[in-house]
Amino acid sequence: MALSRGDDYPIHQTPDPVAYAGTDRNFYDRYFFNGYAPDGSSFFAAAFGVYPHLDVADAHFCVVRDGVQHCLHASRRLGMERMGLECGPVRIEIVEPLQSLRLMVEGEGIAADITFAGRAFPIEEPRFTWRIGPRTVMDYTRLTQNGHYTGWIEVDGSREVLASGTMGTRDRSWGVRPIGAADPQFAGRAVPQFFWQWTPINLPGRSLFFHLNAHADGTAWNTRAVIAPDGGGVASFIEHHAPQMAATLVAGSRWPGSSVLTVGAEQFRLTPLARFQMRGLGYTSPKWGHGLDHGELEVEREDIDLASIDPARPDNLHVQMLCRVEGTDGETGMGVFEQLAIGDYVPLGLTGLADPAQPDKGGHPGSG
Repeated sequence: MALSRGDDYPIHQTPDPVAYAGTDRNFYDRYFFNGYAPDGSSFFAAAFGVYPHLDVADAHFCVVRDGVQHCLHASRRLGMERMGLECGPVRIEIVEPLQSLRLMVEGEGIAADITFAGRAFPIEEPRFTWRIGPRTVMDYTRLTQNGHYTGWIEVDGSREVLASGTMGTRDRSWGVRPIGAADPQFAGRAVPQFFWQWTPINLPGRSLFFHLNAHADGTAWNTRAVIAPDGGGVASFIEHHAPQMAATLVAGSRWPGSSVLTVGAEQFRLTPLARFQMRGLGYTSPKWGHGLDHGELEVEREDIDLASIDPARPDNLHVQMLCRVEGTDGETGMGVFEQLAIGDYVPLGLTGLADPAQPDKGGHPGSG
């Protein structure tokens, strides 16, 4: 029997029940959230993924306090029920589709009740399709939306109400990505290469979104910038198809430092204030990687001392830097600069799997 709650909604894309998501074992469906105080003094993030062919769901919630990233991980068997938006101690409620969502957490000394409200209609990013030789490695769509948060977060009995003006980003993506156990017969290169930058930015009356996927020589295979005015719909969005990020790196790492984003005639300087390790949400995590099978239900807490981690360790490469953003006309805002640089990337002088940039090889390390 493959019927599930989804089959009572008019959302079918094929003659199959909703429980069946095509034929690619790497199909996934994911929610992502991040949020931060207007002065950059706090940061939290969450992720929730469903992997229909692996019959697994997993969820993660993190909050940074006093230099420690407190992480809650959970994984469970999906049971072919894709409409159940809960995984152990983490639950998502869709209050108003494409506008408001609620995130609830309770477990291992970490609790939260947070509601997101969008500033404008979500943007739809260009479809991400990436092939290596005959293999389709990625083929997915993502919607992204900036917004404001209300609610509270508690760690080990210390509850903090979100500051007035707390803002951030949420996204939804679905399609094909590498998930679960590694493919034992992948026809890739000996040293993998992947370069990604993403900068959702909250400005006073508008949102700015930029992303870049690039080959090792710096050639973009997917990039765009969008400006979305508050309260606007798709017709109000302004797209730019040749944005440029003049990036630097934090010395001794592959993490982004102070950088300048050019979008049309405007420039925006991004100055990092704090760092968030994406492995806390399962990205590149050896144990809590997305879609790995942990049985019926497993929950674990992890506390990461951000000052003491090794920046060259592969699972520490993927970060979001919370940034202050300044436009050329004096406009100021906040956002994140997410980057994942695996393998060679000529524009930043990166070689090898995880080696930091060398100034004499074309990199531009900065103090960050």
